[in-house]
Amino acid sequence: MIPWGGISCCLSGAALYLLGRSSEMQSFLRQSRVSINSRSWDDGTGRAFVVGARGATGFVLTVGSEVFEESGRSLVRGTLDYLQGLKMLGVKRIERLLPTGTSLTVVGEAVKDDIGTVRIQRPHKGPFYVSPKTIDELIENLGKWARWYKYASFGLTIFGTFLIAKRAIHYILQRKRRWELHRRVLAAAAVKRSEQDNEGTNGQAENGSDGTQRDRVMPDLCVICLEQEYNAVFVPCGHMCCCIICSWHLTNCPLCRRRIDQVVRTFRH
Repeated sequence: MIPWGGISCCLSGAALYLLGRSSEMQSFLRQSRVSINSRSWDDGTGRAFVVGARGATGFVLTVGSEVFEESGRSLVRGTLDYLQGLKMLGVKRIERLLPTGTSLTVVGEAVKDDIGTVRIQRPHKGPFYVSPKTIDELIENLGKWARWYKYASFGLTIFGTFLIAKRAIHYILQRKRRWELHRRVLAAAAVKRSEQDNEGTNGQAENGSDGTQRDRVMPDLCVICLEQEYNAVFVPCGHMCCCIICSWHLTNCPLCRRRIDQVVRTFRH
């Protein structure tokens, strides 16, 4: 086998055979033509069939008559009604009609079948109106509702912004109150600790009368109002650092930050 210009050849004593392979590339271009013929929708009858007009928006029929028909009495029917606890009096038949010559505005999808009949039906997407109002009145009504929806969206946006701002302000004020309470608790604890340190460094023995007099001079004040003596015990933590009036406004203990389930008033002698 000797390569020759990309085509293989076979050399023998009898003849020379050329073995080759050829390939072709072809491309096809598909074209389509659509013939459009514009014709009038008017079939000469001057009418169009409206499919599903009872389910359209704005379609109201006039009540023509109301007739009450008594039901026929039969033994089987009476027995069934008696077993069910019912008593069939009759059937009220209401006939509604559309007066001849009524002008209607139909907004929908117009289609034409194979035999040339024009029909107006509910579109797949969009409104379907059958109304005695004119097209201008329908457009004006839709514009009015659009304006109402716009005003309602603005109002809801403002109301939602107000709720969010109110929640944020309440959160900020609550955090500020907690920080102030924590600062006052730390300050009161520091003052009390310094007083105890000063008393410990004196090294003097004190009797009961001196202790009572010291308590009167430096009473145990509420860490919130700093005016009343603390007389409220928080349950379940057991801390006592606030007066009964200030404890009514607390949900967590100022010292351990645990939730307060119950406040018990104490009396000291």
